[in-house]
Amino acid sequence: MTATAGRKKASDLFKDATSFSSFSVNDLQKAKEFYGQTLGLDISETPEGLELLTGNNTIFLYPKPNHTPASFTVLNFPVDNIEEAVDELNALGVMLEHYALPDLKTDERGIFRGPGPQIAWFKDPAGNILSVLQPKP
Repeated sequence: MTATAGRKKASDLFKDATSFSSFSVNDLQKAKEFYGQTLGLDISETPEGLELLTGNNTIFLYPKPNHTPASFTVLNFPVDNIEEAVDELNALGVMLEHYALPDLKTDERGIFRGPGPQIAWFKDPAGNILSVLQPKP
């Protein structure tokens, strides 16, 4: 019998694993208020941080004293209607990001209307970038 006979192959180990994503925040209380109260997500508090429950997904937020906001989108929320999602974010007091880059321009509402999905970006209190996006039909 070989030493590896009782072990799973790495591909099986990861293929069968339940996974989740995570990112850091600089203030757990502000994150809890934003994700739980403002966005209305179900939150579970643990000694290590916060678990956000969205559909069948879990996202773990952990405190990091020297937190640096991600320079990319860390969390996307697919929506059926980008206009309604933007209206709701505005009503909740969430400010949308506006971009005027050569390959990324948002309109006056903060919506990117490119060849792919329509996307509107916004930030959490820690400066992490989130989005609502409407896939192309």
